Amino acid sequence: MSIPAQVGRYRVARPVGAGAFATVWLAYDDELQSPVAVKVLADNWSQRADIRARFRQEARFMRQVDSDHLVRVLDIGELPDGRPYLVMTYAAGGTLADRLTGGPMPVHEALRIAADIARAVAVLHDNGVLHRDLKPSNVLFDTTPAGDRVLVADLGLAKTLAHASGFTLVAGTPGYMAPEQLVPGGGLDARADVYALGALTHHMLTGMPPGQPVEAASRTTAAVERVVRRALHRDPGRRWPTAAAYASALEDLLAARRGPARAPLRRTRRSLAAVGTVVATLVMAGSSTASTAPHGWTRVGDATGTVSVAVPDGWARQLRDGGWDPAVVGLAGERGPGLLIGPDLRDWADVDTPTPGVFVGTSRALAGTEEPALPDHSGCTRAADRTVTVGILRGSIGRWTRCGGAQTSFSEVTLIAAEGSFGVYVQVKQTGGDDRTDEILGTLRVDTSTAAQR
Repeated sequence: MSIPAQVGRYRVARPVGAGAFATVWLAYDDELQSPVAVKVLADNWSQRADIRARFRQEARFMRQVDSDHLVRVLDIGELPDGRPYLVMTYAAGGTLADRLTGGPMPVHEALRIAADIARAVAVLHDNGVLHRDLKPSNVLFDTTPAGDRVLVADLGLAKTLAHASGFTLVAGTPGYMAPEQLVPGGGLDARADVYALGALTHHMLTGMPPGQPVEAASRTTAAVERVVRRALHRDPGRRWPTAAAYASALEDLLAARRGPARAPLRRTRRSLAAVGTVVATLVMAGSSTASTAPHGWTRVGDATGTVSVAVPDGWARQLRDGGWDPAVVGLAGERGPGLLIGPDLRDWADVDTPTPGVFVGTSRALAGTEEPALPDHSGCTRAADRTVTVGILRGSIGRWTRCGGAQTSFSEVTLIAAEGSFGVYVQVKQTGGDDRTDEILGTLRVDTSTAAQR
């Protein structure tokens, strides 16, 4: 499809995408010195009054809602040949479809993006609009100084919820359409978009849309699977009732995965998946380090030998010792030594499971001027912070109780070396009434020479 070199005040550069009904071009607003996206209705459809009306209706839908996670319409007009066009937000980060070509996403990233998409769709629903065509190519990423921002686009199939129950045509994209969308006149409501949100989440987590074969080994916890399966239930009455409810469920999963906690990214929750992914089952008997730990405890160390800690024997079943990324607590340092130890690391991230454990990570970035974005464990009961000294390390302990199950608690500990060369981040997840944080910290051992270099 051709387009003039100048559309109104917008200087056209190149095409960036095409669909069945329209082509999108990158253009520049030289007056405001910013890039924009110009969406032009295809010539073969521009003579259809109903298609032109739908195209303009999309502009109205996008203009009437306001969200940082929805593409905005900036202008509307017609080319000299009569084809209508929309001028919209330009998203320089590409589409979700582009990112999925590389296979499954890291779990915390997939959940974060899914939550952001769900929040955007909830705004649509609050404004009485049903999207009906959520799919990877309709999720864009805008590059900002704070990181990528999710944008939901293409409301060409959107319809007001007030008229949704009267749909007579099948519309949507196979693989992401709710079962009720396949029945002309079957009646739709917000739960049809909830199904599509679940399908997008499934695709991000597995690399495939629902209904296509995936590897048998699960990359997620049972809690994550329960949340996504509910969104994908064939019976609308058994799905999450709203996009907002699904977003909250995803955000709760992200909060539970903190540890280094959730990436974001809206309320500083970050993912425990930052720890190296190799899991080893520990053998208690004959452990070469058991004699250095208190009686009934087992000492474990990371793969580099930089850091070690002892935990009660019942906690020492599985170990991830491949390090961690300080970016999960908002710091810019390189990957550092770290470990995660617990009886069942598949359930570690689920706040509702009685699975204790300890995460320890060292990084020079922790000793910098920027404060780490530690989790706040919303919904838990917070105790007063207190200071702590562990050898040459000084820092503070924050403690949260009555998390998820009433007997689950978290301790968040940041420690800085006296000479300021490195820091240590510790998270302790416990069940029951006893607090063993101080006992665990008392077993902490750090090779200062290597920690200060990593």
